[in-house]
Amino acid sequence: MEIYPSKLLEDAVRELSRLPGIGKRTALRLALFLLREDAQASEALAGAILRLRQQIRYCQQCYNISDTDVCPICSNPKRNRSILCVVEDSRDVLAIENTAQYTGIYHVLGGVISPVDGIGPHDLTIDMLERKVQEQDIAEVIFALPATIEGDTTNFYLFKRLQDYNIRFSIIARGVAIGDDLEYTDELTLGRSILNRTAYEGPLPR
Repeated sequence: MEIYPSKLLEDAVRELSRLPGIGKRTALRLALFLLREDAQASEALAGAILRLRQQIRYCQQCYNISDTDVCPICSNPKRNRSILCVVEDSRDVLAIENTAQYTGIYHVLGGVISPVDGIGPHDLTIDMLERKVQEQDIAEVIFALPATIEGDTTNFYLFKRLQDYNIRFSIIARGVAIGDDLEYTDELTLGRSILNRTAYEGPLPR
């Protein structure tokens, strides 16, 4: 059990260590760093976090994180609106955008189907995805979900749900290793996976 000279420091370490990938030692280093910095630095950090929580929105069209009702990607007239890339969350949008290889639009599901975690189709934005396919002139849906059992299950569910519409289905090439999240894939590999996507016709063999 860690012994701290200050209850205030202990509270700060506890809260910082709740962040993903931040252990108690790293949290302590961060807390001490902030303590050494000018008060303005800590106030700026706290203010940014509060504004993030209070002012962040989700795009009404793709459900990506946004500062406005419609995100810059969806409002960009140069995007190819006939190609729709389905991703798990906003981190995947960032990862794909950083490749500079994709010019279509996105749909953020907000997760993947995972019965073990209690996440079913109705917990995701799948109804909105189907409505988008119904109402917009979508020619191709790209599945860019994680190369995991849950990701493949979600791919297949979406394929069955949307297969009666006159659209083409594809999946990013498996240059992305099985079990990997898109955000941890290097930009070159991810970019090639988008460009070399293949037709989707059902679950892939493992």
